[in-house]
Amino acid sequence: MKVAGQPTPQETAARIRDAVTAALPDAVIDVSGEGNHFSLRVESAAFGGKRSLARQRIVLRAIAHLMKGDAAPVHAIDRLETVLPADAEGQ
Repeated sequence: MKVAGQPTPQETAARIRDAVTAALPDAVIDVSGEGNHFSLRVESAAFGGKRSLARQRIVLRAIAHLMKGDAAPVHAIDRLETVLPADAEGQ
């Protein structure tokens, strides 16, 4: 449901994808969600040699501007999965 002045979840998902792509140009990004809660799966070679927390910080920094302020389009990231391309091939 669209609230006046607020982007739709699809518009916000596109903004999330754009922000993560700017930080990780090689990334394959899946975004899903309702309202202002989202789940992300990000696959990138840039995660090589990094622990899970460092990977998540890269993604969260990329979308931080979408989570700031009282009218932020993103209230929460309910699930954040960060994987290397090699990890994704085994799934």
